[in-house]
Amino acid sequence: METPTLSPPDSGKPFFSACRAFFRRAFFLGSVAIVNLAASLWLADLFWRMQWQKAHFPLLAVFILLNGLLVLGSFHAIFGALDMLIGRKRAVRITKLADAKAGPLGKRHAVVMPVYNEDSVKVCARIEAIYRSIDATGQLAAFDFFILSDTRDLDLWVMEETSWTNLCRQLGGFGRIYYRRRKTNENRKAGNIGDFVRTWGGGYEAMLVLDADSLMDGADIVKMARVMEAYPRLGILQTPPKLIRGSSVFTRLQQFAMRLYGPLFIRGLNYWQLGGGSYWGHNALIRLKPFSEFCELPALPGREPFGGRILSHDFVEAALMVSHGWEVWLAWDIEGTYEEAPPTLVDHLIRDRRWCQGNLQHMWLIFARKLPFSVRMHLFMGIMAYLGSPLWFLFLLLGTWVAWDRFSSKLSQLPFESYVERWFGFNGIEQSLILTVFIFTLLFLPKILAVTRAIFTRDIRRSFGGLLPILAGSLLETLVSMLLAPCIMAAHTLMVLSIALGRAVGWGNQNRETDGTSWGDAIRFHAFPTLLGAAWTVLAIRISVVFAAWMSPILVGLLLAAPVSVWTSRSRYGKALAKRRILATPEELKPPQVIRLADEATAALDPALDAAADARRGVIAAVVDPYVNGVHVSLLEQSELTDVGEALAERCLTLGPSGLSKNELSELLYLAPAMLMMHRAVWLRSVEGIHSVWTQSVESYRRRLDQPSAPETT
Repeated sequence: METPTLSPPDSGKPFFSACRAFFRRAFFLGSVAIVNLAASLWLADLFWRMQWQKAHFPLLAVFILLNGLLVLGSFHAIFGALDMLIGRKRAVRITKLADAKAGPLGKRHAVVMPVYNEDSVKVCARIEAIYRSIDATGQLAAFDFFILSDTRDLDLWVMEETSWTNLCRQLGGFGRIYYRRRKTNENRKAGNIGDFVRTWGGGYEAMLVLDADSLMDGADIVKMARVMEAYPRLGILQTPPKLIRGSSVFTRLQQFAMRLYGPLFIRGLNYWQLGGGSYWGHNALIRLKPFSEFCELPALPGREPFGGRILSHDFVEAALMVSHGWEVWLAWDIEGTYEEAPPTLVDHLIRDRRWCQGNLQHMWLIFARKLPFSVRMHLFMGIMAYLGSPLWFLFLLLGTWVAWDRFSSKLSQLPFESYVERWFGFNGIEQSLILTVFIFTLLFLPKILAVTRAIFTRDIRRSFGGLLPILAGSLLETLVSMLLAPCIMAAHTLMVLSIALGRAVGWGNQNRETDGTSWGDAIRFHAFPTLLGAAWTVLAIRISVVFAAWMSPILVGLLLAAPVSVWTSRSRYGKALAKRRILATPEELKPPQVIRLADEATAALDPALDAAADARRGVIAAVVDPYVNGVHVSLLEQSELTDVGEALAERCLTLGPSGLSKNELSELLYLAPAMLMMHRAVWLRSVEGIHSVWTQSVESYRRRLDQPSAPETT
């Protein structure tokens, strides 16, 4: 007998009918296909006029793919602009289900934040801000908070415990704010969330999944919960987070571009995806019962990088939800949703390496049976986000080959009469220029639409600092993006090749703060695009000055990869731009309440319970400090002191923490009686019987930590 599966309840009329969704998608994607077909035929006709060569066939094939991606992206912005023109009332907006609703929430919800080797004080500051923001709505009783740690750094583990304890003490959050650290971090973030769902998920209707750098307004969280309760077919409600707190030029460029241009693309995406949307891994509300039943991800066949555990689990989880009849919506009008970005180009590309492997794994799934069309489209767009770079690189190589063959053969080629010439009367040069103008129009039209909207909408114009900051910021962002694009193309091409050759990526913590990339690191990291640019420049000049000029935007970006990477990584240049309101965003010029709450949050800090002091940091504090030891032991399972545990503790006392392997030290930290025994020993034994690291830590209690140490005498 088959086990019945959980189906979406029949709640009457769906929010958006399947018939209307079909026509919207057909209209949007049909428009993309027609425009791409017209451009491809135009290029094919141009090749015919030039007399076909062998390289023209792969060149045309790659063009069809690349131009299709370009048209798809540009049409998201165009349809987004059209959707804005029809007005908010007529646009499709799932959150209108919560409009005018009041009263207490009927179900319980969880706010979960997975962390991995993060700054625990800042993590708790974000939790504090969200907690206080929800409390201000009067709906705090409907929410519990979970810090789900996969931290492997043992010192940071102890700091997480003390920060969480201080947070709960200050907010009165014991029994509402929970902390859990997994002993083994199997399957990374997906495994962390899965462990929460299996252990605690049954007590909640939905969970709000955050990243360690996420921040969300309490009123918007309550609104999302109301939508979830009002529409039983809803499986996932995703919000479009805004980037905040950028200090380097690179992060300021990203957050400005996302804030100014992003709304057009978000509205265009919502235009056709509707209830068949995707999940981006964070800042989203997920209904727990269907997530628990359908989203336990199996390992892919084979070994990493293409097999093994699925890295980009979020897209697949949304796909499974939609394929089983649950709806996934994008709440484009939720404003109070934020995250932070990697501070440098190098950090951005390191993170992209992991995303690249995860998205390429989706090639196993895109042709799977029973997946709805919208799901396949999302998987396809995710894959092409990284395959697009090697395709672009291949297109440029093929173009160089054609140019080399054309200029080196010195053979006259008889032009053929083409359809464009017969029907429109354009010569070859005019036909080439028209295609070039068309492509550049597609590239820059989204930015032109967004800037035009910002200039002519008073509230938007003022929120970005005025007309001049918008124009200066958009011009600077466009120029720097053009310089960065070839470097990113080269890096993504290497990533794809590396993954194709079987090199899997590890799981590293994300760098969120830095004062810039050093010149040495930049030169090493960007050696490939720099050398490629130098060789390509020599070849282009040898072909012809005209061809070199035509390729100059690509070549300059490759040659200047290291200097641009270093310049955009510097916070001092970012701050100089901020003083002039260039690349400013509304959240920077007028911070929302939840951001101010996070900036002012101090609940996680208390000198009475601190595991970050120099003399007694992390593991040492867990052994020596009475309060830290008490907190740490209280969070462990109680047991009897075994001979093995006692022997391990004695070794640590004698040799110090560095005398044990990381696995041994981790095991020791899980033994409550051994930790208590070590705490008594460091305070009661003579200095000759224990390692100096313990005696120095005990000695530090003889002076106040906020007073400078006495100078040594010679």
